[in-house]
Formats: sequence, C-alpha cells, structure tokens
Amino acid sequence: MGEKGATPDLDGSDLSIAIVVARFNEDVTKRLLRGAEGALKEHGVEDPDVFWVPGSLELPVTALALAEKGAHDAIIALGAVIRGETFHFEVVAMQSAQGLMQVQLDTGVPVAFGVLTTEDKDQALARSGPMNNKGAEAAEAALEMANLLRQIQG
Repeated sequence: MGEKGATPDLDGSDLSIAIVVARFNEDVTKRLLRGAEGALKEHGVEDPDVFWVPGSLELPVTALALAEKGAHDAIIALGAVIRGETFHFEVVAMQSAQGLMQVQLDTGVPVAFGVLTTEDKDQALARSGPMNNKGAEAAEAALEMANLLRQIQG
C-alpha cells in the first residue's frame, strides 16, 4: 500500500465541504469564515455550504446532523471562545472540542477544528487575520483528511 499522507493532498475539486460558523464573537468568526472560504477556493472548492449557529456549543450538534446526512466529505467548525471572568470559557471550549471530536469518531466524517480559544480579543483577531488565519488552516486540514480517508476507504 505504501506511505499515505506524507504530502498533503489538498485538491478539493471533487469534494463537498460544509462550514459551520458560530455567530457569537461574529466579528472574529466572519474573519475565520473568509479565511476558510479563501483556502477552499484556492484548492478547488467553489461553493461550500455554510451554516450559521448561535455559538460554539451549537457546533457539534449541527456537525453531527450534517455528517449523518452524508452529503459532505468534510465539515469545518469555526468559532471564537474568548476568556471572560467566569468558568464559562472552560465549559464552552472543552465541550465544543469534545463534541466535535465525538462527531468525527462516531460518523467517520472529518470535522476540522477551527474554534479559537483565546485569552483576549487581541489574540482572537491575531489568529483570524489575513496572514495567520486559523479558518484557512482548518479548511486545509478538512481537505487533507477527506482525501486521506478516501484513499484509506477506497
């Protein structure tokens, strides 16, 4: 069978991709979405399906519904959880991450984690800009995993 995945296959020309975006901290998540859409277009995905949800805790159930429907080769989850004065940050960050991981393990559909978990707004803006955009990185991870799983599954 040989070595697979040593060089990322980012060709998205025949892939169907969904993006789920949290509205909470929308000024940041819109930037992540622009980064993801730009990376997808660069790699041949012209028209990803985009679904907006209230916040990062709603990302997993939406990703699960999309994965179970079976119409997408990969899902990109985008959100921004910024630390505040309460324990809420930890709850949202951990449960969102755990939920998204569970979706991909239960369904076999890759879910790329593009949820920022930052100490403050400046860190979130720095990770969602044109030069360092975690949405773009998540998009490339989604393409790579969709293509790798296709190779593995035949």
